Amino acid sequence: MNLILLGPPGAGKGTQAKEIQVRHGLVQLSTGDMLRAAVKAGTEIGLKAKSIMEKGELVPDEVVIKIISDRIDEPDCQQGFILDGFPRTLPQAAALDQMLARKKKRLDAVIELKVDYNRLVERIVGRYTCATCGEGYHDRFKRPKVRQVCDVCGGTEFTRRADDNAETVTTRLMAYYRDTAPLTGYYYCKGTLRTVDGMAPIGDVAKEIEQHLAEARRDG
Repeated sequence: MNLILLGPPGAGKGTQAKEIQVRHGLVQLSTGDMLRAAVKAGTEIGLKAKSIMEKGELVPDEVVIKIISDRIDEPDCQQGFILDGFPRTLPQAAALDQMLARKKKRLDAVIELKVDYNRLVERIVGRYTCATCGEGYHDRFKRPKVRQVCDVCGGTEFTRRADDNAETVTTRLMAYYRDTAPLTGYYYCKGTLRTVDGMAPIGDVAKEIEQHLAEARRDG
């Protein structure tokens, strides 16, 4: 089964992708994670994307498409994948359709996580991660059980993304609603769009997604 998780930054796409990956054995393909890894490694693509990402702007199509196309060809993706953060624009969606057709693959479902703008800004600005294991936390919604000590690994150092500030978040959200939101109409017309409440508790979102995936299997 091949899926897309659609929604603005901070909607919970990454969290839900990990849940689906565990339950169904699919491979999560997060362009954001791959680009950040490239930035950290100082690769050619990483250096090109770094300044763009820090401004909250979109990475050029050719960079993102190349990463996704190469990744889909790897053996672990043959049983199915979850695209998190791609496509971001209508041209990318069209390019994805062409790419999958060449590979004799198709999308089974596009899951849209709908959110409230003001609550979403609060969610993004307050998040941080353990510098050792990457476990995610939030200033308000998910604090460590012991102050400044990671629940998972016991680490005491935490990091925040440089672009998780109100100004940059607003820029990213404006880019999403301008460039990516039209994809809901695109996939609705193709009959693959399914919508869930992205502001609901994580477990409730996961259950609703599972219902949609069951429907997609029956329809397919």
